[in-house]
Amino acid sequence: MPNTVLIGAQWGDEGKGKIIDVLTEDADWVVRFQGGNNAGHTVEIGPEKYVLHLIPSGILHDDKKCVIGNGVVVDIMALLEELKGIEDRGFNAVGRLFVSTRAHVVFPYHRALDAAAEGLRPDEEKIGTTKRGIGPAYGDKMARCGLRVCDLISPEFPELFRKQIAAKNVLLQSMNAQPLDADSLVSEYAEAIEKLKPYIADTTVLLHKAIKNGENILFEGAQGTMLDIDHGTYPFVTSSNASSGGATVGCGVPPHEIDHVVGVIKAYTTRVGEGPFPTELLDETGEELRRQGHEFGATTGRPRRCGWFDAVVARYAVMISGIDSWAVTKLDVMDAFDTIKVCVAYEYNGERLVDMPADIRILAACTPVYEDWPGWKTSTREVTCFDDLPEAAQNYLNRLEALTEVPIGILSVGPARSSTMRI
Repeated sequence: MPNTVLIGAQWGDEGKGKIIDVLTEDADWVVRFQGGNNAGHTVEIGPEKYVLHLIPSGILHDDKKCVIGNGVVVDIMALLEELKGIEDRGFNAVGRLFVSTRAHVVFPYHRALDAAAEGLRPDEEKIGTTKRGIGPAYGDKMARCGLRVCDLISPEFPELFRKQIAAKNVLLQSMNAQPLDADSLVSEYAEAIEKLKPYIADTTVLLHKAIKNGENILFEGAQGTMLDIDHGTYPFVTSSNASSGGATVGCGVPPHEIDHVVGVIKAYTTRVGEGPFPTELLDETGEELRRQGHEFGATTGRPRRCGWFDAVVARYAVMISGIDSWAVTKLDVMDAFDTIKVCVAYEYNGERLVDMPADIRILAACTPVYEDWPGWKTSTREVTCFDDLPEAAQNYLNRLEALTEVPIGILSVGPARSSTMRI
């Protein structure tokens, strides 16, 4: 398998974890390159269901090595809890999971600041943050005052940590939030750091050695292109680059070592949190999509907003991330509908828009321009070959390819590993 970046091409929750799990069979390394434990990847193996937040999905394959890259912000308490969870279920991560020394760390004061800031925003300005401290951690990174994994194992860490807690307590009190106790946190983290030490490594060096040895790397994105800090529906975005460009800076591998980009899209569209969503369905059809797709966040449990497939979003993701092929998930959810709509453009003030506007006020005022496609009203769950799909389903997928000018390489018709076909 060539070195491959896999990214979400909508607002996240596209089913990346399952596709990563399938592609991992052909990889030697699986690398997470951005985001934090505000992401959730769900993988089903037989009757077992695994929800991972920081650890790459490749950890569920005993012969694969996994990296949490420098572009990730790591809540080490959440990571240790996640490690215990998978180890309790029979997966050994020691010697297979490596955490970058250059990754920034999410601390309790980041979570407290996240919650306090969201609480102070008026309802119409709320971001819909998961309150996991991701934004404030990236903020410290850009302000050049963050603490990294390499700082955790420095003799100077307790002093550095106390200084940060003192500074952040001033901010918390100014926001009418409770200050944090430095003594208890320093003690708590001293114990946690000892548990983390076996996983800490210079992952940039490890990955370059892997490339020189001809090993294959799969780069696992979190969130989705429309949540990218630069290219998404700002400010209703995440705090990192969730598009394919984030892979190179997020793990120290240069662009010329990337061979292929896979974009993951659902056969419809969802998003969690606030922000404009042109094809959102606020009616019984939207409820049916949510029910059929079990659309509740893996990280937050929040019900996802649901709508028809948006080709404007998909085309934009192709431009931003250089997508070479699609992995289409949840086609089986569309089995229930007599008619399926596809958004091919937007209408704004009487003008037809085929490209994504930068201004979210314009996007929020856009009306989707739809095509109607006949449904197939029969189960696709047991189908294992594209040619065996109902003709209407084939026509629908062919139309998505034509609208985006990108071929479908993988198709998923259910949550299980076996419910996946390569085209």
